[in-house]
Amino acid sequence: MSAPLALSFGEPAGIGPDLILAAWSLKDSVAVPPFVAIADPAVLHARAKALGVAIPLVEVSEFSAETFAAALPVLAVRCAAPGVCGAPDPANAAAVTEAIATGVRLCREGRAAALVTAPIHKAALAAGGFRHPGHTEFLGELAGPGHTPIMMLAGGGLRVVPLTVHCALSEVPTRLRSAPLADVARAVLRALAADFGVARPRLAVAGLNPHAGEDGLMGREEAEILAPVLDALRAEGHRVLGPLPADTMFHAEARATYDAALCMYHDQALIPLKTLDFHGGVNVTLNLPFVRTSPDHGTALTLAGTGKARPDSLIAALRMAADIAEARAR
Repeated sequence: MSAPLALSFGEPAGIGPDLILAAWSLKDSVAVPPFVAIADPAVLHARAKALGVAIPLVEVSEFSAETFAAALPVLAVRCAAPGVCGAPDPANAAAVTEAIATGVRLCREGRAAALVTAPIHKAALAAGGFRHPGHTEFLGELAGPGHTPIMMLAGGGLRVVPLTVHCALSEVPTRLRSAPLADVARAVLRALAADFGVARPRLAVAGLNPHAGEDGLMGREEAEILAPVLDALRAEGHRVLGPLPADTMFHAEARATYDAALCMYHDQALIPLKTLDFHGGVNVTLNLPFVRTSPDHGTALTLAGTGKARPDSLIAALRMAADIAEARAR
């Protein structure tokens, strides 16, 4: 990997700062890839004090693996209000989004190999004027036209992609009729080959209804929406399975038959992933002109500053970002 990773600090009142400090402190024992934290140094100093840990911080404008070995390099953004553990302040929305945008800029300039983002607090950002539902949509805007972001979750030997994401369950059937199923499937198959090194990728596609519709008895979405698209993908030569009953897709024997699962809605994808690897799951954003990963958990406000937050998922996200960046560079 030619450049360090960029790691945005997420919600200042959440566990993002705790995890950044923990990841740096574990860098030698668990082989954490070099990164620069894009954060408010005052927040990191205060969190280190709350946690009772001594972490050397150095503010930088340029950074390298050598810098990371000696101290935690911090590219500074400034919060408008103190990052009080457990109490998100909308006044800090600008600093949170600036950190993300800075990370994207560093990646596009070649100064960072990939972007890793700590969790954000969506309600606090919205109250501060942020108009996107979450990270993924904001990254799509920063990426520019032609780069519709796709959310993949990976962990426990499973990769899942929800076709619809942050919407009410009642909206899913309607949204499926306009969802770009074929484009998403092709993008996932490309990513499996390019980013994860799968030579002949296999994609399993879940049905929406119980028993994948039971031949139309329990819903027509499989026959009317999913099957025609999947038939067309198979005619193009892609290895696509489905639509499959979701309740039998995720046991070990079934998982051995595919490399990623395309699911119809958020919980259909995330429940099996988090059951298999609750602490180590990684969010990967596909179809962007830069690499982005994130831990697959939220801000955990009640754990901020307590020393109880586990860094497993962030460290997994850092490692996966480094691996994908190296794969794309080859």
